[in-house]
Amino acid sequence: MPGESKSAAIIQTQSSLLFYFFLSFLSNAASKTPFSPSVNYLIDCGSSNPAELQDGRIFRSDRDSTSLLSSDEDIQTSIDSINVNASSSVPPTSLPLFKSARIFTVKSTYTFYISKIGRLWVRLYFSPLPHPSYNLTHAVFSVQTDRLVLLRDFSVKDKTSFVFKEYLVNISDSRFSLKFMPKKKSLAFINAIEVVSAPDNLIPDTVTSIPPQGHFHGIFNHALQVCYRVNVGGPPLDSNQDMLLRSWENDTSYNVVPQGSKNVSVSKKDIKYPETGEVTLLIAPVSVYSSAMEMKDPQVNQPNFNLSWRMNVDQSFSYLIRLHFCDIVSQNLNQLYFNVYINEMMGVASLDLSSETKALATPFYKDFELNSSAITNGSILVQVGPANLQQGMPNAILNGIEVMKMSNMADSLDGFFSVDGKYRGPSSITLFLKVAASIGLGFSFTAMFLVAVICFRWRRRPHGWERRHSFSSWLLPIQSSHHGSLCSASSKSSSRRSSIAVSRKSPGYLTSNGIGRYFAFDELQKATNNFDENAMIGVGGFGKVYLGTLEDDTKVAIKRGNPSSAQGINEFRTEIDMLSKLRHRHLVSLMGFCDENSEMILVYDYMSNGPFRSHLYGSNLHPLSWKQRLEICIGSARGLHYLHTGAAQSIIHRDVKTTNILLDENLVAKVADFGLSKANPEKSHVSTAVKGSFGYLDPQYFRSQRLTDKSDVYSFGVVLMEALCARPVLDTTLPREQVNLADWSLQQHRRGMLYKIVDPRIADTIAPRSLNKFVEAAEKCLEDNGADRPTMGDVLWKLEYALRLQEAVWKIDKNEEDTTTANSIALQQQKQSGGEKGDQSVTRAKEESDVTDVDSMLLSQISHFEGR
Repeated sequence: MPGESKSAAIIQTQSSLLFYFFLSFLSNAASKTPFSPSVNYLIDCGSSNPAELQDGRIFRSDRDSTSLLSSDEDIQTSIDSINVNASSSVPPTSLPLFKSARIFTVKSTYTFYISKIGRLWVRLYFSPLPHPSYNLTHAVFSVQTDRLVLLRDFSVKDKTSFVFKEYLVNISDSRFSLKFMPKKKSLAFINAIEVVSAPDNLIPDTVTSIPPQGHFHGIFNHALQVCYRVNVGGPPLDSNQDMLLRSWENDTSYNVVPQGSKNVSVSKKDIKYPETGEVTLLIAPVSVYSSAMEMKDPQVNQPNFNLSWRMNVDQSFSYLIRLHFCDIVSQNLNQLYFNVYINEMMGVASLDLSSETKALATPFYKDFELNSSAITNGSILVQVGPANLQQGMPNAILNGIEVMKMSNMADSLDGFFSVDGKYRGPSSITLFLKVAASIGLGFSFTAMFLVAVICFRWRRRPHGWERRHSFSSWLLPIQSSHHGSLCSASSKSSSRRSSIAVSRKSPGYLTSNGIGRYFAFDELQKATNNFDENAMIGVGGFGKVYLGTLEDDTKVAIKRGNPSSAQGINEFRTEIDMLSKLRHRHLVSLMGFCDENSEMILVYDYMSNGPFRSHLYGSNLHPLSWKQRLEICIGSARGLHYLHTGAAQSIIHRDVKTTNILLDENLVAKVADFGLSKANPEKSHVSTAVKGSFGYLDPQYFRSQRLTDKSDVYSFGVVLMEALCARPVLDTTLPREQVNLADWSLQQHRRGMLYKIVDPRIADTIAPRSLNKFVEAAEKCLEDNGADRPTMGDVLWKLEYALRLQEAVWKIDKNEEDTTTANSIALQQQKQSGGEKGDQSVTRAKEESDVTDVDSMLLSQISHFEGR
């Protein structure tokens, strides 16, 4: 029948559709199902009962795993059921594994039978738990496989520490051994062990190499140790949020430029993994790709900075670096182009995620091999920055970072000794040749640069060039305004020529244009005992600072320029040029300079009490009182106010911080270090490259590169909070929201809890109204918009008012103390006479003492204010 045939066709079609949707459901479900490893050994060492974690894993007890363990001698012991307190450094899901431990007094081996060869996760947990017979903090031991050294002479000295080690080991045999080898007369221990299969396609065999940029083949031949796994711009992730049960930390501790970056995130539902299957949930969870860090102000006209993350590493190893990207900031394709740098070397130029993923909000990752030769300072610096192309917006993003150490030529992840105990590292000759080659290359580049500079300067030399001119003079601009000249010109044909060099007919020659005294180099050598390290009193961006004693017994601070410093001839000249025009009680005084024998040396009055910061924290000096801190802040504000308004032209210091506020023998504050200062003749703004110190840097200046005197005001606001709280302005050991002192103090103030972070050594001595006025000044200084910040004159007035409020309270307290003493004597006399006059006298005295309050005292003194 035609009707029946039609119905049958419809039913068949519906069945096919249902079957298709069922298969699609299974496929999607499979993509979200946790990875099922073929090898899965989980052991809670020392425990008599299994341990179940929040992520669903069950670790077998030690008793159920004895068949896997063997020793040279049957001398083993265990620790079971120890209470463990939570620790911020270890994911809470792992804490049950630190409650017990297995102790080895002799070499002991766990042997695991492997059903499928390939890469294995090997995860080891260590915590030196208390034991009545053994002190695990004294344990020194090695951990190795049949051919690979994982740990050598390893120990955990802090009994409260939780140590987690994670490795990716390539296995080609049906058995895998994990050996614990105590050092002679010592012991070994382990709290928990994981030996679990890893996905085959998790790590490729070929990646991009740096340096040189190319391809590195043979990752499969290396074991890997996970050093860092960072969720950039997002929160920490526990193992139950990752298919491969990995933990991710946030990037706060590694972000070098927090002021220039901001978090961005989207809903997890918006993330679409590519259909090709190259990037799946096994590569990284959706939480990594749904959050990122981008530039704080993408619309800045001429960005010349990068988002940066720095991680400390062992520089004798090469590293596999995996960077995760997902464009969650663009509105359309082909809008985002940025460069990727590893240790300041180009990793990817003009990376266009659109061309890689063909869609927005689609995960992508890139692997790099960083050779050990490129790690010279013990750290890995990952940077992303705008590509400076005409198209697209000037922005850059990063979602995640993974850093893995690669095993070396000794098949070791800890030193250069192989499993047989033999040293298999680079020979001393090889090391010597590498060092000699590096030094020779450095000298070659330096020589080429100097020859080019000399040739250029020689061709442009003015008529009458004198042979006696110093090396530093060659590098100075030939033409300069009259005000910019450092000393009078001696040439007949060019009265405007600027040079530091002066006539040196006699030591101690005084220059004719007010820049102070010229010091001979041998005079400064003698004053510092040939720049003895024992005479060094500080180190700055320009170079080392020495305490010197001149022939007349005058003590001076001698700042000697470091040729390899980022600061050089420009800062040298700026310092002299600025201080030759400035004279103020709260500015450090420049006595003179020396530019002989290619040296750049500045000589100042010696400030015997050193930098302000040393009296706040980080030293054993007696803590300053609240009054002393207020007076130092007031003195500094006066110096900065003079720079902004009192000098011939407005000057912006550009590096205001507690180390650049020096204290003399009477704790009088003087602002120092003018090497980065800028003249501001128009008193508006100066367009210049960003320089300064992180933590003090004005965020608006950082974004726009427009420097104003309000940039100094912001930095001074940070100084005020530093003086109040006595802690570093950037402390990466603290929780994320507390790292930046300026941000954290403002948050606490708005919550009404600022008192919790005030320096406890002075907290009880601060009058509430004085504190309120002080914090009011600091809060206004730290406004994000420079136009909303006060002038230094306004800040100075508020600080002086805060000091008066404090002094008024002290006077009241002293009067009350004196009155109480007098009343006690009177009361005693009246009691002896037995009359009622005693009570009346005491009551009248107290009433009279209550008449005086803070405001009445201040009104009588307000005419003496010298704030402006």
